[in-house]
Amino acid sequence: MSEKAELIGQEIRTPRAAGVAGIVFALLLITSDVMIWLHVPSASEAQPAVVARHSREIAIALNLRPFAGIAFLWFIGVVRHRLGNLEDRFFATIFLGSGLLYLAMMFLSGAVAHAVLTLLATGSGTLITPGSYDLARQEVFRISAVYATRMAGVFMMSTSTILMQTRVVPRWVAILGYILALVLLLSASYTNWLALVFPLWVMLVSRWMILVQGRNLETDSRSA
Repeated sequence: MSEKAELIGQEIRTPRAAGVAGIVFALLLITSDVMIWLHVPSASEAQPAVVARHSREIAIALNLRPFAGIAFLWFIGVVRHRLGNLEDRFFATIFLGSGLLYLAMMFLSGAVAHAVLTLLATGSGTLITPGSYDLARQEVFRISAVYATRMAGVFMMSTSTILMQTRVVPRWVAILGYILALVLLLSASYTNWLALVFPLWVMLVSRWMILVQGRNLETDSRSA
């Protein structure tokens, strides 16, 4: 009985760790985005003087992103470990590749934004020259809102396929992932709410992984 209980304990650690990592990622990323939106409501208002005025708050928001990325990387690793031999190699490759690309783009856009913010906060006139600031702003926007968003859609689609095959979460969660992934991939314009789609879906998947595994653990404990 003790050996079976130990196996049950090992069984629960992986999905629970994935669930916690996914929730931490979602909370940190949403908090970072909301803080930025509150102080820089739109791209048209993101002028140098406005950004410099709120440099401290925006810097705090940007500093949350590396920790969100670490939690997301942990989420990917733990999910792959959980699926083990059940995962399809083709979709597993897309799952891992799109996740790492999304993470790289999130870090890149955050690093560029932080560099611009540092120059503005120190009163440097380098970015005030015609076109320099606008170019830097567009780079951050394109990397995060276009390329990273598309990679998030690919990640959601591949993850939903894996979840559908392995039945780790309810079927409707995977179907919802397909629908939201298509929205991210095919959206012609970018709005703030689109940025919330991905972290909220990761939070939903993470919550179900913890909930379902908790029920399985309770059932196994009773049978033990």
